[in-house]
Amino acid sequence: MGWLGLEGHRALVLGAGGLGAACTRGLADAGARVAVIDVDEAKLKALREEPALADADLRVFRVDVTTSAACEEAITAAAAALGGLDVLVHAVGTNDRRPVVDTPDEVWDRIVALNLSTAFWAGRAAGRLMREAGQGSMVFFSSVSSRLAHKHHAPYAATKGGLDQLVRVMAREWAADGVTVNAVAPGYTETELTREYLDRPGMRDEMVGLVPAGRLGTPRDVVGAVLFLASRQASFITGQVLYVDGGRTLV
Repeated sequence: MGWLGLEGHRALVLGAGGLGAACTRGLADAGARVAVIDVDEAKLKALREEPALADADLRVFRVDVTTSAACEEAITAAAAALGGLDVLVHAVGTNDRRPVVDTPDEVWDRIVALNLSTAFWAGRAAGRLMREAGQGSMVFFSSVSSRLAHKHHAPYAATKGGLDQLVRVMAREWAADGVTVNAVAPGYTETELTREYLDRPGMRDEMVGLVPAGRLGTPRDVVGAVLFLASRQASFITGQVLYVDGGRTLV
């Protein structure tokens, strides 16, 4: 994957779960030095012990990034450990499917904090470092839910819609500093976040029926888009939301 130009790049991934772990593997395969931040020690331990990452230059940090101070400190510490920061991938998020009228304030607050506030705090901290260096790439995980009005997705959809606009504004502000900011928006993808939902009777078939490609996505399907947007090949692409959805947003 030398054409990507990611060899030796210093990459930070927020999130050690399905999509974050897949991006970590992809970045390591491309020759990047990678740091991963997550609150779940078990997920971080699993990454450290993966045979596929045995030879990778990998660092892990157990941090709860759902406060501004903790997120900023974690970004700064990870960048210091890497010797700088060239790539940021924001891959943390959660959902809680229920009708709007049955959604309590604590659910709204929790989803907004994890999905949107951490993106703002991480982007702000990384933006300072990348602007000073005169280069850098950020990739955030959005969703088809930012565009489609799915039932029982109100907080999640609101945060992803907000994220899309946050990406555009950061991209506009930092373009002249050599920093690109983009988002990848997966469609129905099999991850830890969706597993329980897809295991409900009939749900998997129903979801597949909505995807023109005739199947659900996997984390591996998304990695190529992330690596491209993080690479020198995408240095003139910024403020974009790339849908990786098997055609879901076409219907």
